[in-house]
Amino acid sequence: MHNRESLASWQQLVELAEQKKHQHMNELFAKDGDRFSKFSIQLPQILLDYSKNLIDDETLAALLRLVDEVNVSQWRDKMFAGEQINKTEQRAVLHTALRGSVTSDLQVDGENVRDSVNAQLAKIKTFSEKVRQGHWLGYSGKRITDIVNIGVGGSNLGPQMVTEALKHYSDNSVNVHYVSNVDGAQIVETLRPLDPQKVLFIVSSKTFTTTETMTNARTAMQWLTAASFDESAIAKHFVAVTSNKENAMSMGIEQENIFDMWDWVGGRFSLWSAIGLPIALDLGFEQFEALLAGAHEMDEHFMSAPFKENMPVILALLSLWNTTFLEAKSQAILPYDQTLHMLAAYLQQAEMESNGKSVSWDGEAIDYATVPSIWGELGINGQHAFYQYLHQSNNVVPADFIGSVESVTPVKGHHETLMANFFAQTQALMTGVDESQVRADLKAKGRTDSYIDMVAPHKVHQGNRPTNTLLLNRLDPRSLGGLIALYEHKIFVHGILLKICSFDQWGVELGKGLAAKIQTQLEDEELQQAHDCSTENLIRYYHQARANKS
Repeated sequence: MHNRESLASWQQLVELAEQKKHQHMNELFAKDGDRFSKFSIQLPQILLDYSKNLIDDETLAALLRLVDEVNVSQWRDKMFAGEQINKTEQRAVLHTALRGSVTSDLQVDGENVRDSVNAQLAKIKTFSEKVRQGHWLGYSGKRITDIVNIGVGGSNLGPQMVTEALKHYSDNSVNVHYVSNVDGAQIVETLRPLDPQKVLFIVSSKTFTTTETMTNARTAMQWLTAASFDESAIAKHFVAVTSNKENAMSMGIEQENIFDMWDWVGGRFSLWSAIGLPIALDLGFEQFEALLAGAHEMDEHFMSAPFKENMPVILALLSLWNTTFLEAKSQAILPYDQTLHMLAAYLQQAEMESNGKSVSWDGEAIDYATVPSIWGELGINGQHAFYQYLHQSNNVVPADFIGSVESVTPVKGHHETLMANFFAQTQALMTGVDESQVRADLKAKGRTDSYIDMVAPHKVHQGNRPTNTLLLNRLDPRSLGGLIALYEHKIFVHGILLKICSFDQWGVELGKGLAAKIQTQLEDEELQQAHDCSTENLIRYYHQARANKS
């Protein structure tokens, strides 16, 4: 009882969960016709309706008491003030500073944060305009037409998700491509149609030691020098985003072509920094600024709004309630906008890498459930794939439905059909349909009693499946910036509620270390180190199979 379970509000929530899980949302709506106004928040760019959750006034009050009891407001202030809330790595957490949400005199590690950020923004602006306007020339004097971003994790998912989401705002001055997988198939297929004379590579790695990224970068350099017959061409075709300038320069990247990263920005929260260089190159710096401005607006809302009206806080509380107290194991992200097809993957990393922990920040084991597994797909595609599971399986999966009032690409009749499905699905997941209604509907259609007896049980939907509805006015750089920042702050608050460190990722490091050791054995074709019998025999099988092919 040394973690959150000893808190009075937590114990009350345990009791409430036992009571409320026997309720049905249909009953809650029948009793209270004012649920939408009570359980929704409207901001200039976005509306959140969370009334289709198994909550009432009593539950929300208890959740808000927990927010006060764990001092979320103090932790929030510490984050924005640059205190070292990343306890295990002794670092500040200041991705908010990248979009202007920081005081002018904030010092971290002896540098003025605002000055450093502004200097990098100015560098991004100058560089992106030079490339987009055709003033940056390759080794043969030709302008750059294609950008290849080489990175993995946060150095890839954020920029790629944003440029995909905002593709209709691009003027196609350059074409942007992404390489993240160390499987050679991806980089080969990406480079195959490109002209080496016209390609600019961005190598993004905080440490400039990430195995996957460095392997792809070396392959790209070999591809370039094979065409140019000149290693000095690297200086004209490669830039880096890193905190390790020495490593970048040792690979032939010139110092003036290296953009800074800082220890106080985690990879999965870094798209606002020079990691977002592909965004500025693809969309133009003004659109990149609009993205930052939208995030800054959400920062201000998070800092100033009362918790009952605070969108990130409410989303975090709902996730806690559904996962930790009502025992949901996963959460679906369901965008009803084609351009948001990478959002689920982006949020999967952001949430699960941040809060997928089982130890408190005091180093004590946690018994309660933390973050749910995050997964999802475009809504319409999902309806014809896994919505059967959402509607009728024994596992209840809370879901975030994300849509827009106005389409970026209006085609007559299409958006209305899309949004009709959007609204219908949340209603169906909540209300369900009972057997008496099924039988009455089948009877009205003239079905026989024997047919009704056979089919009726299969058509019953229990309903009572929680959903949040997030409705943007229109998907544009500003509203997307706000949406991403909303989830970032939700993740932060959820971590405080759970008493875990959201900003390290030690679970990622273990596998990377083992992979490095095994790779040397794969290359040497000898087992220099003992493994468990499964791993050892898999490696032996791999060696033998390759030997038989040669």
